[in-house]
Order: sequence, then structure tokens, then C-alpha cells
Amino acid sequence: MVRVRFAPSPTGYLHIGNARTALFNYLFARKNKGRFILRIEDTDIERSAKEYETALIEDLKWTGIEWDEGPDIGGEFGPYRQMDRLDTYRDVAERLLKEGKAYRCYCTREEIEARNVAAGKNASAGYDNSCRNLSEEEKTEYEREGRKPVLRFIVPEKNIVVDDIIRGRVIFESQHIPDFVIMKSDGLPTFHFAVVVDDFLMKISHVIRGEDHLSNTPKHILLFGALNAPIPQFAHMSMTLGPDKTRLSKRHGATSVRAYREAGYLPEAFFNYIALLGWGSPDSQDIFSKEELIEAFSLERCQKSSAVFDPEKLLWMNGYYIRKSSPERLLTLSIPFLKEAGIIDKELSVEERNYLEKAIVLEQEKIKLLKDISYHIGFFVKDPVYEEDAVNKYLTEKGKKVLSALSGALEGCKEWTAASLEGIVRRFCEENGYKPSDVFHPLRVAVSGKTKGPGLFEMLEHLGKEKVMERVRRWV
Repeated sequence: MVRVRFAPSPTGYLHIGNARTALFNYLFARKNKGRFILRIEDTDIERSAKEYETALIEDLKWTGIEWDEGPDIGGEFGPYRQMDRLDTYRDVAERLLKEGKAYRCYCTREEIEARNVAAGKNASAGYDNSCRNLSEEEKTEYEREGRKPVLRFIVPEKNIVVDDIIRGRVIFESQHIPDFVIMKSDGLPTFHFAVVVDDFLMKISHVIRGEDHLSNTPKHILLFGALNAPIPQFAHMSMTLGPDKTRLSKRHGATSVRAYREAGYLPEAFFNYIALLGWGSPDSQDIFSKEELIEAFSLERCQKSSAVFDPEKLLWMNGYYIRKSSPERLLTLSIPFLKEAGIIDKELSVEERNYLEKAIVLEQEKIKLLKDISYHIGFFVKDPVYEEDAVNKYLTEKGKKVLSALSGALEGCKEWTAASLEGIVRRFCEENGYKPSDVFHPLRVAVSGKTKGPGLFEMLEHLGKEKVMERVRRWV
């Protein structure tokens, strides 16, 4: 059975690149009727935090990614937090030590660097395997000094072949890999050791991760071999870059999933767009439902070249999904933004919801983010915030004169509908020698505070006669 995992460290909010890794694992598992596991790598004690784990789980769920086993739901191969598995790592490490596949190393970093310099190498050239063949007397002396050893894995002399599903065959020479630490002096496992033990015991069949981990793979393959464990198939995805083709970072704008949630993106838009980073269908299709992505996804169509994150395309895609959403859903999702903007301050009645939903329909084509809804429909509820440029341009003495004359015609409107209002205003223009723009613009700004918005007469109808007349009279 296909079993894949996403194994983040809870040291910050979920990054776009990590969300993409989780999504590709999820799609691959679902496509192959397999299992997707969430595993928390929290052995970086100083930087890991429970709040980040909670946020990570929330953000993954928001995107629409579901897992079959994990720290919040359990599973057959738990526990799913590394700090809850320390006894397992220590037991496996002890086994490798007894089998002569690992040894205790007592060297300090300063000693290793000094030996490298003495040998004419760079100080950070790596470990020289000096403790591999210590005598019992030397070990006893180090112990007497109170040194706390690390446990190092003995790297055998052989080439390591990685047959990567995305990158093809990559060969590494072990002579460039010094004996590496698997257990630290504080009794915690290193990343390399814990990840292999976990993948082995959790029966992971495919390891799908970023290409920055490709250089780690030889160590992992050696550890799988030492444990007599089946080696998973590896697939190393391309990196995610910013629009300027450098590694995605804060200088490119928001890089966390949480930031996009808080900006008002829809989860299905985010899910769809992230799936296109470094993967594509044969016909270059852009818009996919979750089910369509699961059906179409394959690792073989993942690109070797780096993926470029384009915020503008994500924004366009979000606008597309907003246009396809029901006004009922958009209102529900936008309520936190409407409250923050002071548009609403209480639970909405059915009548109030219907009113706001109709307002959203009038502006839905223009909305790109949920947080924009407050700007687009706020004036339907609260007094307009008048844009200074709009007032200076259209609510001049001439504009006020137009509104003063128009107010009488509007007051006499018996049937307050868009069609009736359009007829009245256009007749007013003809009878008084005004161009439509001379009347339409001052009227729009007077009732909405803005120069752009919904169709003028549909807007007037929805605002209702009382609000419109009150706002028109304000300027006459």
C-alpha cells in the first residue's frame, strides 16, 4: 500500500513551500488509494512550540488537506510526535551500536576544527572519523573527563544510488560523507536518524519532499540499509521561488498559509494554485476541483525546474472562485472582516443577511479577496466614507446644483426600482440639458462616497429610497 507522510517542525507558521509538499503527498496518496500521515518533528526543543503545531494543523485543514493518521487523530503506527518516541530512537540506536554499525564519539567541535586546520583543510571540512577505532582505554579516559559522547553512524565505503522519481538516477560517493551523528549528547536523535526510524516503523512507501533534501538522501539510504529496512521510493520536488527567481522569502510578501487565510483567500483557490507550482496537466489546465486534481496528479509530471510563486495569479484565481461562490457562503466567510471594519457588530437577522447577500451579488464581479467585501458593500449599511478626490471632482457647486434639482424628481418616484429610477434620471437629464455623466457621477458619489461600484440604478434600488434621499440632501 502507498503510505506517504508530511513531517513538519512546529517552529513557525506553515510556509507555502511546506504546504505544497503536504499537498503533493496528499494528492499522491489519494490518487493511489493510499494513506497520508501527518507527523510532527518537534525535537528542536528551543524553537518548537505547541501554538505552532496547533496553527499548522488548523492551516492544513483550512486548505482542504486531510490525513489518515496523525497526532490529533492517532493511528496504528503512533505516536506521531517525535518527542513521544524518544525511547524508540534510543533502542534502535543501541541496536546499531551493538551491531558495530555505530560508535560513541567524544570529540568536541573545537577539536574537530583544530584537526582539520592542522591537516590543511577548512575548519568546517567535517568530521575525520577519529573516534571510530578508539581503544577501551581511550574511551575510559574520555568518560573519566566527564565528556558526554554523541553516537555516530559508520559510513561504509560504497557508492549510494538514488533512483528518484522526479530527478532520475543520482549517484553519491560515500567518501564525501563522514561518519555522521545519529544521537546527540543530550540523548535526542538527529533529524537524519529520527526521520529514517520513523519512516521505517511507519511503513512509509514513498518520501516526497523538497529538492533541498536530496543531499540528505544518501545518509538516509545508508541508515535504511543498516536497519535492514525496505528503502522507500524518493521523489524530490523542485524549490518554490519568488517572482524574481530567488528563494521565496518575506521580501516577496506573505509566505505563510496563515497570512493568506487572514487576507481573505478562499481555501479552494489556495489548494488549486499551490497544486500548480511545479506540476501541470498535459493540456496546461488551470482550474481544477479537488477531485479533478486527485485524478490528474502524478509525480512523473512534476517539473525538475524550480516553481515560481506568482501572487498575481493566485489573486486572479481567488477572484475566479469568489465569482463562482454563492453569496450566502461569501457573506458567512466575510463576517470576521465585516466585524473588523465595523460594518456589523451583532448577529445578523435573516432579513439583514438577505440584504447583505444582495449587496454582495451587486459587487461580486469586482471582489478578489474576502477582506475587500467590507469596502465594496460597507456603504450599503453604514454612512459612506467619502473619497476626497471623488468629492473634489464631482460634488462641486455644479454637482450640488444638479443634486438639488434631481432630489425633487427622485422624491416623486413611486416605484423604487432600478428601471423606474433610470427612467426618471434620464428624463431629468433630457429636460434640463445635462449629459448623463453630469448627473450620474455626482449622484453615485453622494450616495456611495465612491466613483466606482455597482450599476448605479441597481445600487439605488438596493439602498432604498430613505437612505438615498438622506444622502442626496446632505449635499444640497
